[in-house]
Amino acid sequence: MGLLDDLEQEAQRRKAGADDQDRAKQEREAVYRTQLEPGMAALHEYLSKLTQNLSFIKPRKTFRYPLAGYGDLALQVEHEYDLKITSQPASKEIRLSFPCPIVTDECPSVEILGSTKVKSVAGVFQRFHLGGVTVTKKDANGEVLAATVKARGRIVLAAVFSADADSGVVRMQFSNFDQMGGQQTKTVTGEQFNESLYDEIGRYIAREQNSLFREALPDDYRKQLRTKVQQEELKRRWETQMSQRQREELAEMERPQGLAGKLTKVVDQVKGGSFFDKLRGLVKKDK
Repeated sequence: MGLLDDLEQEAQRRKAGADDQDRAKQEREAVYRTQLEPGMAALHEYLSKLTQNLSFIKPRKTFRYPLAGYGDLALQVEHEYDLKITSQPASKEIRLSFPCPIVTDECPSVEILGSTKVKSVAGVFQRFHLGGVTVTKKDANGEVLAATVKARGRIVLAAVFSADADSGVVRMQFSNFDQMGGQQTKTVTGEQFNESLYDEIGRYIAREQNSLFREALPDDYRKQLRTKVQQEELKRRWETQMSQRQREELAEMERPQGLAGKLTKVVDQVKGGSFFDKLRGLVKKDK
């Protein structure tokens, strides 16, 4: 095969690859136009109604987050929501945020001793823009030796939903929903982006029972789990039956041993002379 043939084959391979990429891009763009773009509009409408109702009802929602070196922060949802949607020719983004004030009265008051520990806790509070660190003791050089800490301030929970034609999927990112400074992310396809998912998102935002980040298990794996559970149950039943049988056999063995003990005692008494002594005495009287 000559050089020209090699070059022509390579050109054909590259053209086929480019055609595949173009086809995949067109499919992603179609998914965005037919599913993601209208789905983002529907999600925005859903979140708008959700936040309006929560702002009106104002359900009391409190939760706690552990903070390193301090303890648990008690927080409460304030139900002041900021919802925005940004649209571009081939992308949409929804942003939702709301503050959660710290319930200072329900937070611990902690005495921190030692310069290193005080700096560590103060650094954590500064990172999250929290107040409540009061210096109580310094050395002659002004070095902090002790501080009293009782948290105050607030944190902001935020959710961002973005969809675009280039990726053909929806990316969701939640900040501070499960822990201080923590982020939860999830990517869904156009087929998954439906009313059922909106409801799970709403429950997650409202801090209700939900399965937003609980992935569905494949049928084969689910079947394996059921089989394993059934095997474990059979094993427990067998062990229980064996244990019961052993107890019954032990009790059965103890009963004849008790009877044998009584017989042995009688024989010992006989051997001890009481019966033979009486018999010997009778013989002497006859003589």
